[in-house]
Amino acid sequence: MAEDMGSTVPRRRLGKALRDLRTEAGITLDAAAEALECSRQKVWRIESGLGSARGVDVRAMCELYAAAPDMTRALLALAAETKAKGWWHAYGDAIPDWFELYVGLESAASRLRFYNEAMVPGLLQHRDYALGVYQHRTEVSDEDRERFVQVRLQRQALLKRRLPPPPKLDVILSEAALLRTVGDAATMVNQLRHLLALADMATVSIRILPLAAGLHRGSEAGSFVMLEFPLGNRATPEPSVVYSESWTGALYLDRPEEFNAYEKVWTSLELLALDEGQSRHFINKIIGEVHHG
Repeated sequence: MAEDMGSTVPRRRLGKALRDLRTEAGITLDAAAEALECSRQKVWRIESGLGSARGVDVRAMCELYAAAPDMTRALLALAAETKAKGWWHAYGDAIPDWFELYVGLESAASRLRFYNEAMVPGLLQHRDYALGVYQHRTEVSDEDRERFVQVRLQRQALLKRRLPPPPKLDVILSEAALLRTVGDAATMVNQLRHLLALADMATVSIRILPLAAGLHRGSEAGSFVMLEFPLGNRATPEPSVVYSESWTGALYLDRPEEFNAYEKVWTSLELLALDEGQSRHFINKIIGEVHHG
């Protein structure tokens, strides 16, 4: 269907937000459809993220559910994006920072794959390391820095949750990410020990890609996250997504050919990375060097 050509990411996030607002307002699907003078199927399709959404429908839903003005503005901005084919979310545009799209996807995923070139990804960061990441950002206030770190630490709860089961987490880290000092030597030792503790979890795999491997596809692709979703009660699973951040925004790729291209990059990285046991040994070696350096 032509309307399904748009990016699934803004549609999914919009649908979930509208469903949450309706539930909080204590309004059933049938009651919402009646009040909006449309079919139950239409409300369900929008909530399920199955097609692009018109601003006029989103505004009517926000009014019916008594959504706060800033939430209404965020959802209207998102509705405008549901027709976009490829999707780039720029920071500081109509969709505010507090409306965190990626976090929603991450918590819904059944499998997450991270490749990181420059630093330890947020989901694996120790508190001191996370603070260190923001230390050099002079434009960030102490209050905001604390808030950013709290969001990172809250995200990590998904690794230990019971229901739904935690996602399978596969991480390939460049050796450079372990050697680059964030904070100070003590912070790095704590962070490296934190990685070892996480690697002990049954659902987590952490592998190191040594610099000795030379130039590889990951060097060209840069850091990225691959997210896959459970089937749930759907006939087909939600489309998989590749997420890639830059300084000014984030790219969400959800076409099968795009995901398959990153699948090839991932396979090439797996061939070059140390296995889990070697990676553990490698991290311990760096801890010894940082300790005694």
